[in-house]
Amino acid sequence: MELLRLATAGSVDDGKSTLIGRLLYDSKSIFEDQLESVERTSVARGDEYTNLALLTDGLRAEREQGITIDVAYRYFATPRRKFIIADTPGHIQYTRNMVTGASLADLAIVLVDARNGILEQSRRHAFIASLLRIPHLVLAINKMDLVDWDQEVFERLKDEFRAWASRLDITDITFIPISALQGDNVVHRSPNMDWYEGSSLLHHLEEVYIASDRNLIDPRFPVQYVLRPMSGEWHDYRGYAGTVVGGVLKPGDEVMVLPSGFTSTVRSIDTLDGPVSEAFPPMAVSVTLNDDLDVSRGDMLCRPNNQPTMGQDIDAMVCWMSDAAMLSPRAKFTIKHTTNTARALVKDLHYRLDINTLHRDESAQALTLNEIGRVSLRTTSPLFFDEYRRNRLTGSFILIDEHTNTTVGAGMIVGETQAG
Repeated sequence: MELLRLATAGSVDDGKSTLIGRLLYDSKSIFEDQLESVERTSVARGDEYTNLALLTDGLRAEREQGITIDVAYRYFATPRRKFIIADTPGHIQYTRNMVTGASLADLAIVLVDARNGILEQSRRHAFIASLLRIPHLVLAINKMDLVDWDQEVFERLKDEFRAWASRLDITDITFIPISALQGDNVVHRSPNMDWYEGSSLLHHLEEVYIASDRNLIDPRFPVQYVLRPMSGEWHDYRGYAGTVVGGVLKPGDEVMVLPSGFTSTVRSIDTLDGPVSEAFPPMAVSVTLNDDLDVSRGDMLCRPNNQPTMGQDIDAMVCWMSDAAMLSPRAKFTIKHTTNTARALVKDLHYRLDINTLHRDESAQALTLNEIGRVSLRTTSPLFFDEYRRNRLTGSFILIDEHTNTTVGAGMIVGETQAG
């Protein structure tokens, strides 16, 4: 079955964990012992109801404070589709966790409390979803039971968000009024909102079309590891292992190895279950070639007439994730891009972005925790990249502090730095 990766986002206490718990519960995707544990914990906490948010808030600190801190992943399936849900935190201090959890999502659900309206963090998460090029966005107006199922509240918030989001690069937005606590419009249509003519949230998740979201045009295969068994029937085998991040590869295809520029043809494509006739994203495979070429980790296989940009100067949007360091001109970091690692120098900080107004602050001298800005970087060795809007995997990278080895920034490549 087709797999849909989705992430929940929004401000704190808007009901993200409760929504996921309700999805799991109403779709009968939790075990009896899990439900019994949640019921016992709910009683011990003094809750008057079974707190389904406890299905995802697994850390002790999360249950004590009633908030989500880390990203929680949950898996479930219906007869139509399989799902991986990333429950991301709403607190501003954990925005970096939200970026991590949503980075591979096909769809993002941004929850809004119908009583409080669209808050700064709601906009922040919607903007990050746009920046991450998540193809599909659902704005779930939650807690409709607390505003007496009022259609005017839903329409007002819908119009307000649509006006703000018109400046973002979001092509598919769906608005759904729900009550995650009571289950209205989550799995089943709600009789309390007969004025709503759309589908339930789960039905939308089952039906949203994602087949065309992945790049199947530009073949990209970053080499992660060279397989060289030294004994047995595979002693002559030389395969290049990795994950296909773009396009389609087939035996007989002519490929070019970057950065050397040498060409060969694909002899075979192997998986753990045996050889396959083609490979496409996000398959993990081993590729063998008909020629003995010098290929190692960090190299990339592509088509001779369809190559990524190879360069050392890049422009990118960066989400800063560190409270111990800042991003400023002349700062140096380690950059991790696909399977390639190099050192990077910040040449320039062009502007810092105001999430609420989308205003560009060109006077900014640095990026601090949870801030987003556009920068120019120079790397010590060439990277093989596409613009992020064309390929989310070859167009993204992380920045690592050289002294602490912690990830301090996540970047999305806008393009190659232009001379002058």
